[in-house]
Amino acid sequence: MNNKHLLILFFLFNIYSFSQENKYCVLGYADKKLPVVLKDIEKSFQVKFSYSSDLLENISITLKKEKRTLDAILFEISTITNLEFNKLNTTYFYITKRIIENLDEVVIENYLTKGITKNSDTSYEISPKKIGLLAGLTEADVLETIQQLPGVVSISETATQLNVRGGRPDQNQIIWDNIPIYHGGHLFGMVSVFNPNVAEKILFYNKATNVRFGDRISSVIDIKTTSKIPKKMNLEVGVNGINADLFTNIPIIKDTLSMQFSFRRSHEDLYESATFKKFEEKAFQNTNIDDEFFYFKDYNIKINFKPNTKNLHSFSYIHIDNDLENESHKENISFTDILDSENDGYNYNWEHAWNTKTKQNTSISISNYRLDYLNIEKENGAFISKFTKENYITDISFFTEVEKQLTKATMHVGYQFSEKSIRFLFQEKKDILYILDKDNATINTHAVYGDYLFSTKNNFDFNLGLRTNYYPKFDAIRFEPRVVITKSIKNLKLQFTGEIKNQIISQIDETVLSDLALDNKLWRLADGKDFPIINAKHFTLGGIYVKNRWTFDLDIYHKTIEGISALSLGFLNPLDNQFHVGVQKINGVDFYVKKRFHKFKTWISYSFLDVKNKYEGLNNNTYFSANTDISHVLTTTTNYENKGWNIALSWRIRSGKPLTDLDYTDDGDAYFDGINTESHPIYHRLDLSTVYNFNFSEKIKAKAGISIKNVYNNKNHIDTNFYGNNAINDLVKVARIHAIGITPNFMFRVYF
Repeated sequence: MNNKHLLILFFLFNIYSFSQENKYCVLGYADKKLPVVLKDIEKSFQVKFSYSSDLLENISITLKKEKRTLDAILFEISTITNLEFNKLNTTYFYITKRIIENLDEVVIENYLTKGITKNSDTSYEISPKKIGLLAGLTEADVLETIQQLPGVVSISETATQLNVRGGRPDQNQIIWDNIPIYHGGHLFGMVSVFNPNVAEKILFYNKATNVRFGDRISSVIDIKTTSKIPKKMNLEVGVNGINADLFTNIPIIKDTLSMQFSFRRSHEDLYESATFKKFEEKAFQNTNIDDEFFYFKDYNIKINFKPNTKNLHSFSYIHIDNDLENESHKENISFTDILDSENDGYNYNWEHAWNTKTKQNTSISISNYRLDYLNIEKENGAFISKFTKENYITDISFFTEVEKQLTKATMHVGYQFSEKSIRFLFQEKKDILYILDKDNATINTHAVYGDYLFSTKNNFDFNLGLRTNYYPKFDAIRFEPRVVITKSIKNLKLQFTGEIKNQIISQIDETVLSDLALDNKLWRLADGKDFPIINAKHFTLGGIYVKNRWTFDLDIYHKTIEGISALSLGFLNPLDNQFHVGVQKINGVDFYVKKRFHKFKTWISYSFLDVKNKYEGLNNNTYFSANTDISHVLTTTTNYENKGWNIALSWRIRSGKPLTDLDYTDDGDAYFDGINTESHPIYHRLDLSTVYNFNFSEKIKAKAGISIKNVYNNKNHIDTNFYGNNAINDLVKVARIHAIGITPNFMFRVYF
């Protein structure tokens, strides 16, 4: 798509017929009663208003003195007062109270704790600044908070690698202020890359995804920072066992311009806490990393500009950075590891209100991801091997969307364009140079979408949507219908959802091609052959019941996924290092119950999951358990809050990950009898957190807290990796992966 076409589409979306007077008048008011203001407007514009005196009673407004049209000043008053100016003709208006159909009503407040709600569109809304305490955490980490929800687990026990309803981590779309994020997480996933003190609101979709999203098949995590211009400067500083951070939001021009800034950095080079040591032990186990220099940082800048009540312009920038340098020795062999991974993102967003019922949102984003890894081995100072890994992504996206409020419905219509360019390289040099794998590809996507939300008199709510994607590279069109139907019966709300989604970008595990143990996932694009466009169909049926401080939430779901790819591991057959395309079937149940007892809140969640894969050319073309098949997960949590104190205790037990077990012949040769026929041991862990909120003065507030993960120090064996056997007579190496041991953490934060 060239620039000319983009401009044409942009202006088409911005063309609407609406009445606007050409006459301008200079008007301004400081805390004036509304009837007085209306009389002044009548005189200035030669119009008449009809209204009930009770409707305007005790309403006063303040408007900056400036030149305006009649439509402009009525729009500002309507925005401030929630009144509707209904036009009878060019002269006469009658005023009524605006009636808004609240189709995004909250179904469950305080879902796990305060600050987490479940909306009628089945999404979860998380407000980190309002969130209560969750066990094992001292701060409201965005991704670890989501792990507390039913149907979400991290099999690798990291902050960022989320498995949502049997999905893989790369099937989750993570967005920060409309910027797609590809970074895998600080400290190899142990720490989220998103500063929890900056995010204003997170929307999490594990089903019935809004039609504006179409890049992943499992879930969407949409993170927004604030667009409000503060009345006064806000400043926060904090420190914990991993990092220190600062956040500020500064008004530059009153009610018009503001800037927010955050910075967070690990402090291992200054002070290595027991928390950081535990995280490193987990991240670097089974590697040669033992004398490393490692640090991470992230920062965010956002500028909000609101020239008037109709327009809001925002510019966001985010930077994520991880650096590792390591020199280690094993007998007479030395190892050098250098890794640098970064994600930079830019976004411009424009919100425009055409009138009280029509709004438009337009956004342009650029995301750049880079990963460079170098591993060098020497024996007695002589060169043995050099391994290089590179992965680069440039993601450019544009969208514009119009929202229209109708009498008893809401409608959205939008267009999106994205261009994803990905390059990766695996290269190893020993006696000669081997290029193990490489690719350089670009895919453009055009999408148009729309949805229609309405209610009926017999308590049915409908959200009907359709997204259509066009991929010019494959000359392929994919239709993605989305449906949410709810029925309210007193305290019970029944829900049915259905959706079809597609995915053109995914990660593959290249471990089989080398002995690389760190950060062994890379992003690549679909090619229509070994990597087709992934297609998923997801259906759910459930209900929510709320009464007398009891909450019950039940969801039964089925997924069918086509076009998944797997690299046949060399240890199964060293002659079969190739990609296989297959299908996946997922069936599951999520159940949640919560009861509030005065100052106590207790909840229990249980998830059942059955995930089966079938690949052409593997396992005799029959289904076998997928790596994400965690059959049973049970979590129970108790939270107590009183007089500034908040205490949370949580215990989780779940099935072990499926395992392709290694066995030996009488001659000592290793072999594997089937794929994922065994499983790892049962996983269980107890977490504890406590936080105390207090004030230094009327203007300075603070909080301090401690947390302990894995209180009784259970040694959970969560995964097993096999290396080698990439060639005939190559030895198989076994690496057992364990979860984190008992890990304390602390937090201290001050608000100015």
